[in-house]
Amino acid sequence: MRLDRIISRSRIIDLRSLDLEGALQELLAVSVERFPDLKPEALLKGLLARESTMTTYLGLGVALPHVRVKMRRRYVLAIGRSRVGVRHDGAVGDERVHLIVMLIAGENARDYLQVLASIAQQVKEPELVDKLVNAPDLDALHERLIGGFGGIRPVQTQQNRVNRLMFREAERVARGADCGAIMVFGDTFVGGIESGTVRSKLKTILVTRNPIEPTEDHNSFAETIQVRSFSSHRLAQLRSAMLVALTRGIIVFTDRICCVGGTTGSNQFDTLVVVDVEREFQTLLTGQTADLLPEDVKPEVLERVIAVATELAVEGREGRSVGCLFVVGDIDKVESFTKPLVLNPFFGYKEEDRNILNPFMDETVKEFSSIDGAFVIRGDGVVASAGSLIQATDSDHALPSGLGSRHAAAAAISVAANCIAIVVSSSTGQVTLFRRGVMLPLTEKRR
Repeated sequence: MRLDRIISRSRIIDLRSLDLEGALQELLAVSVERFPDLKPEALLKGLLARESTMTTYLGLGVALPHVRVKMRRRYVLAIGRSRVGVRHDGAVGDERVHLIVMLIAGENARDYLQVLASIAQQVKEPELVDKLVNAPDLDALHERLIGGFGGIRPVQTQQNRVNRLMFREAERVARGADCGAIMVFGDTFVGGIESGTVRSKLKTILVTRNPIEPTEDHNSFAETIQVRSFSSHRLAQLRSAMLVALTRGIIVFTDRICCVGGTTGSNQFDTLVVVDVEREFQTLLTGQTADLLPEDVKPEVLERVIAVATELAVEGREGRSVGCLFVVGDIDKVESFTKPLVLNPFFGYKEEDRNILNPFMDETVKEFSSIDGAFVIRGDGVVASAGSLIQATDSDHALPSGLGSRHAAAAAISVAANCIAIVVSSSTGQVTLFRRGVMLPLTEKRR
């Protein structure tokens, strides 16, 4: 769903309260005006209870309190701004919250975690947050929210003519090479792709670091794939994007894909590549099978794990490189090959609160990444444990020299169980996927 469709001007306010509880009461007051069946006392209790178990502070002066309740509608969104700042226990030191995005979700909203993740990703953009907090009035704040959450934001660029020419040539190459789709790398542009640059009757797929909600324009992209990348190299997201597209069923192994992009942030298409998907992933195929994704693993779970692993590879933890291992899927079989190295930090928490799809799990996973052992994750995204020792063995696959015990464990468990293992190397920063003992590097090594 489009985020801008749940933003109402009547539920955007300037906050007077200086503490979180008071701010939530103000936001609930404007929320129940139109929906009298909502009970503010019960909602406030639920919001504060969640804060006590897991902070909803996202950084940059933004908090995203949320709660699920029984109600007929799917979502109610209320947004409060405070120029002075609101005290929040999750903030660091004297840092104050200047923007509170409160989400009330119905129990039947199936895309609840995805909506949370989309909002969280949008308000992690410093430029957007600064524009929202410093909007001259609430009408301007509303317009900027719609612009920020409403989809691709076009930019003015002198290279539009060349970009349109490049895309037309990409379309010609795609038709001539019998490609099934054109893949456009949107991070080439700052703020989005200029309107009219990308138009084709062929299936066109957008690859971007930031989530983009689909528009109703018939010329918009057929599919959007979010792949986090922290490299300025041309088409750095290519292999991960192909993998995600395969697991979602957007493309198939027999497809040929025409890719067009350029250096991140350059506003200029300058690279055109034709990729034979089967050849790119042939090492992961066994015979005639193409079951790259285990049957119990949801595509969005694999995407999320790859995203978190990529961030850890680049950011490390507290200024130091970290290495970690994620094992996803076939949890009953996986757990028969593991034993705990430490007390399980996820024991006792609700499944919703320890689901990798929950955007507030990012910092939790990163915090526990320094623990020796693996994260064991169910196919639906629920993190079963951290700090697990993998005790599987694999004598059939030889790993390249220089890889350590973490890679060996990942290869072995991917053979012993019908799962996927993803490794972040502490020495090189490379993210590598293992399936059936075969390794597939997803990012390049640090230089």
